[in-house]
Amino acid sequence: MPATTLQIRRGAKLLFRWCFADGRLDEHRVREAVRHVVQSKRRGYLAVLGEFKRLVKLDTAKHTASVQSAVPLQADLQSRLRTNLEAVYGARLTAEFAEDPDLIGGIRVRVANDVYDGSVKARLAALARSFGIVNEVAAVR
Repeated sequence: MPATTLQIRRGAKLLFRWCFADGRLDEHRVREAVRHVVQSKRRGYLAVLGEFKRLVKLDTAKHTASVQSAVPLQADLQSRLRTNLEAVYGARLTAEFAEDPDLIGGIRVRVANDVYDGSVKARLAALARSFGIVNEVAAVR
């Protein structure tokens, strides 16, 4: 098993690529890969597993959309949002819908590092920043 940082990354990437089936990360293969590495207990196996975990988390985040709204979204709106997100991020995207009353109104969508925030809370925060009253707004919370 690898010992240097470069070897650790290569080993983790190799495991990560092995876990794909039909262009998707296969959960069964991920579990099998982790089981195999843990059982082998070769030199540097914990570091390889740490890097492997990071790669799996990044891939999962890239294919998961988190949609938050102040009130429950109707089924047709959820369907349209899901369709539009799949058009941008691909058909493998999984959308998760949740309520967050703190948003006041509007929705917030997060896919990996992309955040689309159309909430009233975000607009109020931007307005407060433009007036330079960020500290007072933070103190009120």
